[in-house]
Amino acid sequence: MNNPLSTKYSEKENIALIDKVLKGNSKALDKLVGIHQSFIYNVAWKMTHSNEDALDLTQEVLIKVITKLSTFKRESAFRTWLYRIVFNEFLQTKRKEKEKIFSSFEVHDQQLNAVPDPELTPEEELELTDYTKEVKFRCTSAMLICLDREQRLIYLLGESFGINHTMGAEIFGISKENFRVKLSRARKELHNYMEYRCGLINKSNPCRCSKKAKSALKMGVLDENNLILKPAYTKKIGDFVQENQEEMREVIDQKYVEIFRDHPSKSSFDAETVMNKIIKDQTIKNLFNI
Repeated sequence: MNNPLSTKYSEKENIALIDKVLKGNSKALDKLVGIHQSFIYNVAWKMTHSNEDALDLTQEVLIKVITKLSTFKRESAFRTWLYRIVFNEFLQTKRKEKEKIFSSFEVHDQQLNAVPDPELTPEEELELTDYTKEVKFRCTSAMLICLDREQRLIYLLGESFGINHTMGAEIFGISKENFRVKLSRARKELHNYMEYRCGLINKSNPCRCSKKAKSALKMGVLDENNLILKPAYTKKIGDFVQENQEEMREVIDQKYVEIFRDHPSKSSFDAETVMNKIIKDQTIKNLFNI
């Protein structure tokens, strides 16, 4: 998976590709999109908790980015300019279905309470391993949706994906201190709910993913054909993170962050579909005289 947050990121390569794209080189366009689309898609996936919505968002924002390439003044790093456009679009797009379902932590709490917590034998717990992982992923992803969009995006970038505060501030067009404050507030709201509710964080909480998995199977909410984690993925969100991030020193309790960095990331996500839609866009066709 190409990772634009990697220390191997090359601003020089991006600038060279942009110059070629602006001259109508479609192969350079394909390579430029290939460098960045995986990260953009995975943030969109975590933002929406929906593969379909994430694909749509990725396609839409990449089309806008490409058509705005000529306005890139090279006063900042390209990826900072790109992510500023992308994340502004994420914040402004129409409300997604999962955002309507998980409108608050109170609603999330009510929905969890509606799922029984049956007792499990050790054998059942072992048999339910894959389904338990699925429930853990779905439940914690839904917790993220309960944050408002700005909080969700700042938390994802600052904690899950490990973007440092300097880049975070540049992306959102705010001061470094303001970014820290916003991240701290998002972290507090999410972590307070997890401390109150989640058995992964507070062992005294009765909620257990394995028990919810057993009930979800019985209720027909889960089956082997509708697992989100069933599609192949090769990495975790944590694999995007660089070592020794400055904000890591501020995290008092790593167990919260580790839960979200353990979420899967997708390297196979219909990337060709994304590219095909971009190429078929009339504005892009005009740009490349297709």
